Amino acid sequence: MAASPHSPNSTFRRLRGQHSPAEFAAMVRRAAKEIDETVSCDARYIGRVESGEIRCPNYAYERVFLHMFPGRTLADLGFSPRETVRGRLAQREQISPFSPFTQRSNPLSSSRFKESDVLRRAFMAGGSATVAAATIGLTLLGDTRRLPSRAGEAEADAVEDAVRQIRLLDDRHGADALYRRASEPLRTAYALLDAGATRQSTEDRLHAGAGELAISVGWLAHDSGRFDDARSHYAEALATARVSGDAGLEAHAFSNMAFLARDCGRPRESVRAAQAGRRAARSLGSPRLLSLLALREAGGWAGLADRKACEEALARAHTEFSRGAAGADPEWMSFFGEAELESLESRCWAALGEHARAARHARRAADLQDPHFARNVALYTAELADNLAHAGAPDEASWAGGRVLDLLAEVQSTRIQSMLAATARTLVPHQRSPRVGAFLTRHASA
Repeated sequence: MAASPHSPNSTFRRLRGQHSPAEFAAMVRRAAKEIDETVSCDARYIGRVESGEIRCPNYAYERVFLHMFPGRTLADLGFSPRETVRGRLAQREQISPFSPFTQRSNPLSSSRFKESDVLRRAFMAGGSATVAAATIGLTLLGDTRRLPSRAGEAEADAVEDAVRQIRLLDDRHGADALYRRASEPLRTAYALLDAGATRQSTEDRLHAGAGELAISVGWLAHDSGRFDDARSHYAEALATARVSGDAGLEAHAFSNMAFLARDCGRPRESVRAAQAGRRAARSLGSPRLLSLLALREAGGWAGLADRKACEEALARAHTEFSRGAAGADPEWMSFFGEAELESLESRCWAALGEHARAARHARRAADLQDPHFARNVALYTAELADNLAHAGAPDEASWAGGRVLDLLAEVQSTRIQSMLAATARTLVPHQRSPRVGAFLTRHASA
């Protein structure tokens, strides 16, 4: 049966079997190479398919999926007929996968119709980001009043789904509208941990899921400028990792702590956290994770104005990145591709005062980024605008700043807004330029 437009693609989820989304995405990429097809599949794409957001794949993915599952049709894989997803309705669903008219089953919720009614009111109140925020607390984990006495597989699934959906929403909308609501499933996840599980394997999944959820909520706090809250959530995730002996979760927590320390103006702490993450990640078999941690370390060294150490860390990052993706790459790292590498290197050169060089990397980051990740496109373009402004190219900076303002109609991120405000201040001496003046006027009104 093809998946309903209003339900997750459970058929595709069953076909993934015991493979993680990242492992399955790697299988898709390998299958594509076998038939000389090109797809940039990652764990988040698999999540979008399984959530029902992608009702029918594009033709390239169709060829790959039919190659992977010979003898089956798209309908056998849980997809809707292509002709039913064309037109304006399909476009709207692609833009807003968590539509207020979408009813999703929830193993911990007593009524799908209550959810639909709340979402409909949220939609009428305003904006897709508002809908997204309302969705999190209602569809993923319910509340602590309906918890079972012992957690089972359904509860572990719900925690993991909460992490995936929060990441999907953040990619599309940014953190500001999501943070408060995302705290609710986090409290529920830790209440489930406290209740205990029916099996050790389930408890291990709950530990990992709760830790990843704490990092996701911490990131929402981080991106919306709530640094103290972010630090608390990251520390909670690190403690969960240490209790459960989860090296992957520990490395993830240290990666985010290094990022936060850099943003808080504590570069030496950033270096130490990145190095601690690298020690935790050594045995995991993921060169891409080691690459990201080297970039976190490079950012710390740049903040300390230690160019030699920064360049050494950047060289390690490129070496590890060149080794390619691996089956051991964590699911949360699906955001880390060439675009993110370029962006993180751009920030290093900016911190070292080489803004023209930083602008080149930021431009490549914005060009390489998949448009689906609207928040990251806005971020990289904001970095480009700021570096151009400091590099003596005010008109180009104003053009990039205007592009960010376009994107901020959909993305809500205090971090990006703060970056753009700083760029506007840098451009004030050039306000007699028509393009600069137009940007400054538009920014002030926004």
